[in-house]
Amino acid sequence: MRAGDWLLLTLIALTVIVMAADRLAGGSIQAWIASDLPATGRELGVVLGWAGWGLTPLVILPLIAALWAAFAPLPVILTIALGRTAAVIDAISRMIGDAARWFALALVLVTSLVVIQRYVFGISITKLQESIIYLHALLFLLSSAITLLTGGHVRVDIFYARLSERAKAWTDIAGVYLALIPMCWLILDTSRSYVGGAWRIMERSRESDGLPLVFALKTAIPVFAVMMIAQGVSMAAKAALTIAGRAQAPKAGQAGTL
Repeated sequence: MRAGDWLLLTLIALTVIVMAADRLAGGSIQAWIASDLPATGRELGVVLGWAGWGLTPLVILPLIAALWAAFAPLPVILTIALGRTAAVIDAISRMIGDAARWFALALVLVTSLVVIQRYVFGISITKLQESIIYLHALLFLLSSAITLLTGGHVRVDIFYARLSERAKAWTDIAGVYLALIPMCWLILDTSRSYVGGAWRIMERSRESDGLPLVFALKTAIPVFAVMMIAQGVSMAAKAALTIAGRAQAPKAGQAGTL
């Protein structure tokens, strides 16, 4: 089994355990979540925000390394730091992407079930119908980072394939710092009030019998942006190592260039 499979199984097991404990406790856990979770989420958001600012030097480290490597050899410690940073980020992206791939299968099965229920048996279950939206959104948002890692995003490749390896690396760095990171930062900034408002009211479905997790679904938007920034940093780190002559450049179609 892949790491993502274990991650998904762990999340499912924890969910089942919490639901069972809530049933045994007479709904006290659900009551606690409804009363305290918004404040807890707000405090956690503040902590994560400061953590993000604290990690800013890590974001610009590959750019500094690339500029350094253009004029002088990289220090060994910087080379190691870039390699390990890229390896950790790639591992996390693969783990989450492996877990998210099961959403594709679930999406097909649930959609088929909904169609059969509606047009064969005349049954309509709101929670089941809304779960299709959740699965579709989570599939694309959580698998975007691994798609960038494997070069699966759509791109217009006219000149890139003809460039030298160092030129490709500089192009990757330019794409990361001039397009990818600014766009993801814009997504983070504009979604702050959108997601924060959903957490303040613990937003749920507009249908009385719908899923009560709209606030959690909206949280996937900033998670997506953070994952893409992280994967962009990994991409820039590997490009900086290529410029320094310390790593083999990825082949065309695997670099994930923009």
